Amino acid sequence: MTKLLVLAMLGLKPMTGYDIKTMLEMNDAERWGGVLIGSIYNALKKLEKDGYIEVASIETTGHRQKAIYQITDKGKEYEQELIIEALENSSVVYPTTLYSGISFAFKLPKTRAVEALEKQKKILEKEDMAIQAGYEAKRLAMQGNLPALTQLAFDHMLEVVNVQLKFVTQAIDIMKKENSLA
Repeated sequence: MTKLLVLAMLGLKPMTGYDIKTMLEMNDAERWGGVLIGSIYNALKKLEKDGYIEVASIETTGHRQKAIYQITDKGKEYEQELIIEALENSSVVYPTTLYSGISFAFKLPKTRAVEALEKQKKILEKEDMAIQAGYEAKRLAMQGNLPALTQLAFDHMLEVVNVQLKFVTQAIDIMKKENSLA
């Protein structure tokens, strides 16, 4: 995924590694793209070595030099392959750790199981707020003109978090009922 994001950013305009890092941080790519921001520098090296990007120019500021990268024609083709791969691959992810905990929650004292799920609920609520903040920042940066597919992605992220939040809330309610846990 990192390679795709780097190529996509360079497809917009030539940039330094720092510019790409800043743009991905601003767009909260770690959250929605599952990419570690620090990994872009390794991706840049590999993409350059493989001929997908090249140094367009070297910018000197003071005693520092910065490479400005651009995507190559080979890189544009590879970017399209990566997009197709991303669209074709299944991305159904279940909260398996949570399901495992729920399956064995009966082994805990009821209050401890509920406390643990309350923590999970708070994490999900924070995630919801972070997605909404990211959405608002993106909307402002794009002056209210979010592409329909970007809007769809934000809506889906919120829906996924809210479905899990509903699940955790229901589990808490069930656990709080008398005799639901041994």
